[in-house]
Order: sequence, then structure tokens, then C-alpha cells
Amino acid sequence: MINILEHLRKTLDSFRRSEQKVGNYVLKNPNEVIHMRIVDLATEAHVSEPTVVRFCRALGCDGFQDFKLRLAQVLATDSSFTQFSMNDGDTVAEFSRSIFDSTIGVLLQVRDKLDTASLQEAIQLLTNANRVEFYGFGASGAVAVDAQHKFFRLQMSTAAYSDPHMQNMSAVTLTAGDVVVAISQTGRTKSLMQSVQLAKEAGASVIGLCPSGSPLAEMVTLPLYMDVPEDTEIYTPMSSRIVHLVVIDVLAVGVAKMRGPRLMEHLQAVKRSLQGLRLPDRLR
Repeated sequence: MINILEHLRKTLDSFRRSEQKVGNYVLKNPNEVIHMRIVDLATEAHVSEPTVVRFCRALGCDGFQDFKLRLAQVLATDSSFTQFSMNDGDTVAEFSRSIFDSTIGVLLQVRDKLDTASLQEAIQLLTNANRVEFYGFGASGAVAVDAQHKFFRLQMSTAAYSDPHMQNMSAVTLTAGDVVVAISQTGRTKSLMQSVQLAKEAGASVIGLCPSGSPLAEMVTLPLYMDVPEDTEIYTPMSSRIVHLVVIDVLAVGVAKMRGPRLMEHLQAVKRSLQGLRLPDRLR
């Protein structure tokens, strides 16, 4: 089932002007709308009841009750539409809860939109790669380092670069059979796109963790769409970083499964090698 609020956001401009009034009210007050009668919504949106019915059908719903049911399902399972925001008067309890709720909602949203066929193709590319490079800047650079750590443990030749000069030098040394994973919250970073172009010209495949419709998504060999709206002008991207980390985990687990039992033995050996670096659970 499609996410009715997300679908509304994307298609609202194509609605009639009177139907847009209903759509704007729904987007601003989704929790109130699920408890309204059709006459209540018509009154609040300053339209007629037939307009509300036409609005519901334009969204692909059978009628007002079907629309409210789909809206309730979205609100019950996805809190991404209470996107994180903070006022000066918010307490620690209030803004911390908002951050947790927003992040959980975004994770669910991206999970439901991820194309499993594309994920499988990405896992196959990474499993068969001779060399895997992770590129990213800023918060995405931190994700790239985390990804390199995860894939290094899988007995793979890996590296992570967040410097444009190193990325370019790395890209031109790649060959067919090598894979770059380009990570970007905006999909519009010029230096990253330049490195991706060099990698493709060298014959490497490029997997992109980036928003759909972005220049980077159009450039890479295989895009994995990460559509996470955030106010990057004020706050450091939070939800996008978490989403990227989780998707990297999915790719790493997929590669581990493809590599089979021998890799599991290696991972157990890695785990044992770290035991001597830790204090025991109980000090005596």
C-alpha cells in the first residue's frame, strides 16, 4: 500500500485548486483529519463535501472512509511526518523524544521504499568486487569510514575517502570489477560527482546512496534511493546519517551471506582476536 501522505505531497500540484485546499489542510493536520466527518473537513478546508470526495478519489481512494483508513495506517506505523523541529522553549525531554520519533519514522519510510531488486543487485556487485571504495563528505564521510570498517572485516579490499584529491586519485586507479559506493545526503556535491565520473570512466561500477531525482542518482550505475528531507541549513543531518548506516549494514549482511560459511569462520576468529583487548564482564 502506498504511503498516502507521501503520495499527496508529490501530486498535490496536479490537483484542482479547490482540492489543493483539502490537501494542504490534510498535510498540516493529519492527526485531526482521521477523527473528522466529511462535513468537518469540508468546513475547515472551506470547500464543499463533493470536493472532498473528488480529492479522495484523486488520491486513488474509494471515498472518504477509505482515505481516512489509509491515513490512519500511515500515522500508526510511520512518524516521519512529524519531522524533527525544535523551539527555543523545548525541554530536553521534548526535543529528545522528537529526535527519536523522527528518526524511527524516517527509517520506516526508507525501508518501505527501498527496492529489493536493486539491493540484491548491489549486494551481488559488492560480493564479486575486486576492490570496494567508499566516498563521502562531511557526515557522509563518517558513514564511509564506518562502511570501510564493516567491509574490511569481510576479507575485502576496501578504503574510504572523504578528501576530494584522494577520491580523484583513487578513482583513476580503479578498473572493471571494482566498485565505488558514493554516499550523499543531497546528491548534489560537485566534488563527489567529479570523482564518480572518473571512476566510471576507469571502468568501475558505482552504487549511489542518494536521493531520487538528484544529479548523483542520474550519474551512478546503481542508485539506492535515500529520500530523507532535512533542514541542512540549520542542523547537521541526523536521520539521513542513521539511514545510510542502516543500509550499509544491510549490504554488509547481504555480502556476508553470499560469501558463505568460510567467512563466518573468519568473523568468529576476528571476534576472538578482540577478546584480549577487553576487560572481563566481572572484575574479581
